[in-house]
Amino acid sequence: MSKPVIKLRHAVPEDLELLRYWDDQPHVVSSDPNDDWGWETELRRSPAWREHLIAEVGGRPIGFIQIIDPALEDSHYWGDISPGLRAIDIWIGEADALGKGYGTAMMEQALERCFKDAAVRAVLIDPLATNTAAHRFYQRLGFRFLEERDFGDDHCFVYQLTRDQYLKTTQDMT
Repeated sequence: MSKPVIKLRHAVPEDLELLRYWDDQPHVVSSDPNDDWGWETELRRSPAWREHLIAEVGGRPIGFIQIIDPALEDSHYWGDISPGLRAIDIWIGEADALGKGYGTAMMEQALERCFKDAAVRAVLIDPLATNTAAHRFYQRLGFRFLEERDFGDDHCFVYQLTRDQYLKTTQDMT
């Protein structure tokens, strides 16, 4: 089976209704029940420490990725954290796009973007502790479990993919 062709583009204010729609989808709510993304404000901001990306297949938007530098991010969601890291949030917004390999293709592109910067030594993700499907997904991509941690009302598992693990995983795929 060939890999899906995913195009990532920057999210823009015109994506507001789409993102609100995705936020209300049951599969998205179950993976991110307590966050208010503040789309009205955030889509108009472009801080140097963050990328908001829409994933498209054949011109159809199907998902979202946020890549941040957690050491510089202004809400300090990750707390006091060292430089040289990135953190990713990702979801498929369209239910009919689940289970087709799009998430893997999106994540591969996001990781490539992160590790293109030679200063990035690792990428973090924080799925809910109860989201075992996400745990398996990230482990298949080479992420390793670090710790359990509470972020606000969410009990999460923190996973990390180091540059060395990423390089090994991408070499194993070729």
